[in-house]
Amino acid sequence: MRGRVRGPLGILAVVPARRALALLLTAAVLGTTAGCGLFGGGGPEEAVERFLAAWSAGDAAGAAALTDDPAAATELLTATRAALAPQGLTATPAQVRTATDRATASVDVTWDLGQGRTWSYLGELELTRTPGRPADDGPGWRVLWRPTVVHPQLGAGQRLALRTETPPPAPVVDRNGAPLLEPTPVVSVLLDRTAAGDLPAVTGALAAALGPLDPSITQSSITDGAARTPDGQVYSVAVLRERDYHSVRDAIYELPGVRFTTAQRLLAPDAAFGRQVLPAVRTHVAPQLDGVDGWSVRVVDGAGSDVTVLAETPPRPGSTVATGLDRRLQTAAEDAVEPIPQQAMLVAIAPSTGDVLAVAQNGPADAEGALALTGRYPPGSTFKIVTAAAGIAEDGLTPDAPVACPGTLTIGGRPVPNIDLFDLGTVPLRTAFARSCNTTFAQIGAQLAPGALPAAALTLGLGADYAVPALTTITGSVPVAQAEVQRAENGFGQGQVLASPFGMALVAATVARGAAVVPELIDGEPTEQLVPPAAPDPAVLAAVRPMMRAVVTEGSATALAGLGEVHGKTGTAEFTDDGRAHGWFVGYRGDVALAVLVVDGGSSAPAVEAAARFLAATP
Repeated sequence: MRGRVRGPLGILAVVPARRALALLLTAAVLGTTAGCGLFGGGGPEEAVERFLAAWSAGDAAGAAALTDDPAAATELLTATRAALAPQGLTATPAQVRTATDRATASVDVTWDLGQGRTWSYLGELELTRTPGRPADDGPGWRVLWRPTVVHPQLGAGQRLALRTETPPPAPVVDRNGAPLLEPTPVVSVLLDRTAAGDLPAVTGALAAALGPLDPSITQSSITDGAARTPDGQVYSVAVLRERDYHSVRDAIYELPGVRFTTAQRLLAPDAAFGRQVLPAVRTHVAPQLDGVDGWSVRVVDGAGSDVTVLAETPPRPGSTVATGLDRRLQTAAEDAVEPIPQQAMLVAIAPSTGDVLAVAQNGPADAEGALALTGRYPPGSTFKIVTAAAGIAEDGLTPDAPVACPGTLTIGGRPVPNIDLFDLGTVPLRTAFARSCNTTFAQIGAQLAPGALPAAALTLGLGADYAVPALTTITGSVPVAQAEVQRAENGFGQGQVLASPFGMALVAATVARGAAVVPELIDGEPTEQLVPPAAPDPAVLAAVRPMMRAVVTEGSATALAGLGEVHGKTGTAEFTDDGRAHGWFVGYRGDVALAVLVVDGGSSAPAVEAAARFLAATP
């Protein structure tokens, strides 16, 4: 069978019937069929198609115009789309049944509510035939408007509502299951500047109350933030833990234009706890912690109260994330560095597993970023651990080998002094190490091959590069030194050698373990070794261990002698021509290796004192 369609020049073209029908339907939807009014002479199928096409496209007015009550239809269709905020709607006819002047259509409706949420149901439309008008081709069809057009269970005066239920976040725990980040009640302090009245008085009162809790909150910062906030919206002045909110409530609760909301956030025990690690962990594992929101579509009455639930998917809680951190050690590390006025930091690593146990910094260090993990400093005499390992491996030295420790020495024109020019004469290597003879280790460094110190450093993890999930880390760098004077300077941790506290903690952990240590932080997420450490010789490390023990029993760290079997090495690293120096302590006890750095500390004493506070607070 073939039909006729008039072409653009009025010429009749013969086309297959199916195509002719499609062209006619398209013309009907677009309203371009010659001589056809809004309710033209098409059948109920066409009326259904046109209504559903407009509804699906979000054309509420266009869909409503195809009903017998355009005003009511426009209102409900617009309100429904606003409430559900869909990314898409697909409404298609399933079956149309006609009986004289009435018709009924089954409709498949699918709402795409975004975020993977889909809601489908079978609806129904009723249609009535309308008498033809002179301008029409004949009688037409209209959708009988009722709320059930939107959904079969929707009644008069009712609306649809989309509700979201967010599950509480799962906690982040330490290696023993103790919480590091857990859901914590918070109160948001919000300011509506348009309702504040005397804005300077309100912002001044807020700053006076909140500034002691967060020094970054000032009257100027509040005023500027509120000014940038569009009319009708509120500026978030602060998010307070409940205990902090209650401490300032009386001073801010009655302020005009100030509002409050409550919620839960995943927080550490206090704002400063684990500041250089936990926020990064929280961001990295957010999808695992946050779970998946639940959602429901409900019928609500005019007051917004629930009438019935039409669709519901419960929330899926997140799962707990375990880390290698140790809350007790983190607390002890923070307490150890906090009293120091200069920038101070402490990193602890478990030699047996590589778990990063603690990363602590005091306020002055926090102000400059994650210095404990990425700062690069001359390691001073703590680098003698590397030089000793190189001398044992390359030159056959032993802890009992006799070495010279003069008060001063000149190598390649560079004078190398011991602190206060102390002179031990000829002593065992163990003693020179324990007393930290610069002259001894400058000689050892100068006699080594150019690549010996970098090779020994890499066996201890210094110069290795890791992609630790959630962290950015730098271990340090030990360049190849062709010149004898450069090798001498590098030999006692000056020259071109640089290390981070993180890198030196790995050095201590490797000596303690007797094998390479790869740092780990998040359970189940292995660290990628971008530049892996070289395999150390266990015999070399076995020879280094008693020398590190001698530092505590008879050398420069005897202040730690009463704190168990501590092994260590002190360091004073000059960084200016006028003798200003950083202070270091690097060592281990049991399965805890640590590195302490006090920037511009003047000597190793402040670092040793911090290490003593840390070790005294931990078993």
